[in-house]
Amino acid sequence: MQLDVVKSDAKTEIGNYFVSNYPPFSLWSDDHLPAVTDALATPVSAETRPVGLYIHIPFCRKRCKFCYFRVYTDKNSKDVEQYVQALANEVALYADQQAMADRTFEFVYFGGGTPSFLSSDQIEGLVERIGRHWSWDKAREVTFECEPGTLKKGKLEAIKRIGVTRLSLGIEHFDDAILEENGRAHHAPEVYRAYDWAREVGFKQINVDLIAGMVGDTEPSWKATVAEALKLEPDSVTIYQMELPHNTVISRGMKDTGAESPVADWATKRAWVKYAFEQFESAGYVVSSAYTMVKPSEHSDFVYRNAVWNGADMIGTGVASFGHLSGVHYQNQDRWDDYVDRLSRNELPIARALPVAKRQLLIRELILQMKLGRVSLAQFRDKFGEDVATLYADVLSKLRDEGYLEFDADEIRLTRDGLLVADGLLPHFFEPKHREIRYT
Repeated sequence: MQLDVVKSDAKTEIGNYFVSNYPPFSLWSDDHLPAVTDALATPVSAETRPVGLYIHIPFCRKRCKFCYFRVYTDKNSKDVEQYVQALANEVALYADQQAMADRTFEFVYFGGGTPSFLSSDQIEGLVERIGRHWSWDKAREVTFECEPGTLKKGKLEAIKRIGVTRLSLGIEHFDDAILEENGRAHHAPEVYRAYDWAREVGFKQINVDLIAGMVGDTEPSWKATVAEALKLEPDSVTIYQMELPHNTVISRGMKDTGAESPVADWATKRAWVKYAFEQFESAGYVVSSAYTMVKPSEHSDFVYRNAVWNGADMIGTGVASFGHLSGVHYQNQDRWDDYVDRLSRNELPIARALPVAKRQLLIRELILQMKLGRVSLAQFRDKFGEDVATLYADVLSKLRDEGYLEFDADEIRLTRDGLLVADGLLPHFFEPKHREIRYT
């Protein structure tokens, strides 16, 4: 990792903090593409491993200054139609693979970009095309990410018609000046309208995203944002700490000018997240992960996250999308023309991959589940034949002595201080050769 972000006095400098996979993405390459081909050609028992579908919709009204994803703000309706056709074709190609025979989706996730950028007709047309090859009628969860300013009541009704069960609203903040400073396309009034429409339409599980430490944020403005989010009474709230990956607008500006980081330091962001968690806890919410508080109910589960963090397969579709199949990581072509061209030739648009060794799979699941705040060690003994408490005795003892976690023979439990720095703890569990290399 590039930053020692566990230190309380660390500034928010350029680099990746959030850990979403293992081994690091910088190790993935086209040399390993044959491993994907082999995985796709090998049947998998439907009972062996759950599988989900990730659908990347890469369009946005504006590019946020902190965004590091592959998104497009300059595409017209013809381009969108071309992309939707390519995406449907990609799904069709996967449906013919031996590895997917007789398997049904445990979860479906529409991510972005901004899936709600699409019109109602485009959303329903895409799903109709996908439905010619695959159905997600049996999926336990279908999630759809939304930018509030792209929503109308009619579009939310269309989103519900395609089977979406979990709506995720990218609010980030309620202060319009801060939203504008960070390049967000929406304003607070659009949040309230969109949320009310979503409840009227009948979505029973609504998540709202917030970001602590955006450029221009202050303690009073952050506390006001937390108060406004509480008023909505969402089913869950996900709170990220602002980071500066290498390819963001803010990061490029810092590199070009030598300017100081405009983002709050890590200690400040952690204090703000701690405050938010305390406020939601006092309102009856409980900790679901290092980032998420949920209102306990039958609708509070997060199937996508829990499945992926427990080793499920995921078919990643769309430009630059990531997937994991039978122990092989892969990523699609990350340029529009390359992605569309490959699919025009009826070829899966996979660009790079990495087969993962058994110990690396253990590490991957261990570090991702640590983000939940609790890790069942019996699960790892049953699945991998390894005693994690013994395997990582020195690391666990060190982190326990520093107040970040507790552990015994049955479970690892992160403290509140540990949850606030969870991603900064995870590289301690990496193989030594992966601890100092660039993550992405």
